[in-house]
Amino acid sequence: MSDSIADAAASGSPAAMRTPVWVVVAISVVFGLFYAYALWNALAFLIAQASGPLGLNGYGWFVLLLAVVFPLGVFGAAFALAWRRPAWQFALVLFTGLCVVAVFWLNVIAYAAVYGASLLG
Repeated sequence: MSDSIADAAASGSPAAMRTPVWVVVAISVVFGLFYAYALWNALAFLIAQASGPLGLNGYGWFVLLLAVVFPLGVFGAAFALAWRRPAWQFALVLFTGLCVVAVFWLNVIAYAAVYGASLLG
């Protein structure tokens, strides 16, 4: 019986390589908090800009709402892409998605700092 278990582990079958659900949940929660932080920063920036004296025009709403929705989409795509992989690969894909979100957020902030007048109504 131990030979069949060793053979299954050596062959790399999905049952032998499957990551436990609690590990997937733990990794998702840890990275999900960072994605939520990016989302709340974008939402706070949107509210601050929209409640200013000039408000936002249509382009400003589009750019800043995209910054709010983008972390959700990237987290969902990264999760769907990697949830059946080993734990270290799952964490690496979520980390890569978080880096993409950070770069996008820095681009939005830089655009708002340089061309902020084009976002205002």
